Amino acid sequence: MKVLLTKAVSAAIALGALSSCSFFQPASPQPLLLDKAAANQLRGSSAPWLTTLWSPPRGTSTRSNGFLPGEVGLAVKAAAATLPVDRHGRPTYFSESVRHRYVRTTSYSHQENEVGAVGRLSAMGTTLKYGRVRSAAADWSRYPVGTIFRIKGLPQVYVVDDYGSGLVGTNTLDIYHPTLRLMRKWATRDVEIHVVRWGSWERTASLLRGRTRYKHCARMYYATMAKINSGRVVLRRGLGDQTPSL
Repeated sequence: MKVLLTKAVSAAIALGALSSCSFFQPASPQPLLLDKAAANQLRGSSAPWLTTLWSPPRGTSTRSNGFLPGEVGLAVKAAAATLPVDRHGRPTYFSESVRHRYVRTTSYSHQENEVGAVGRLSAMGTTLKYGRVRSAAADWSRYPVGTIFRIKGLPQVYVVDDYGSGLVGTNTLDIYHPTLRLMRKWATRDVEIHVVRWGSWERTASLLRGRTRYKHCARMYYATMAKINSGRVVLRRGLGDQTPSL
């Protein structure tokens, strides 16, 4: 009897030890890390905000809800990791051939009634758009006037027809919204854009030339002229005046 009791106790201890092994436990969800190639590309990046890139949790939709943008592709983020950054830590692209970009966006509205803003007029003197085609502001020496782009996950197209003094020297795109509520809902977001068509560097220079008494316009003008004179950009006469027909 004593022998049988001893064997039963031993068996119970062994079973308890086995049940504590990891392969008897339900798998806990783990973050999906970048693949090896992408991770290696990010090491040593000059942009520390790119070093924590995980895929969204399982079951999380990457689709837009109709107002907010979709998820930025990991390949676009990884490519951006090799580039120098602006004061916001966002990548600076030097070649127009790179059309898929990782961009910081902010939001503005004419209802803010900022000093120097003239109602709902853009810096081009046109009415700010918010329909199938929407207005955006930028540093015109980085995104020339008339540049058309899409934001991943959204159906609209955006045209650069405005600028702001706070945007100069940055790669930020400022997205126009007609109300303060929509402006605050968008807030500041990192998005993936696709440049559909570049605007006109010549038209940009022409518009800025007469505004160089303003410091931010002077900075954009001389930076634009430097690009034109270097031959690093393609001249597209007149495109800055065209409304997108997409």
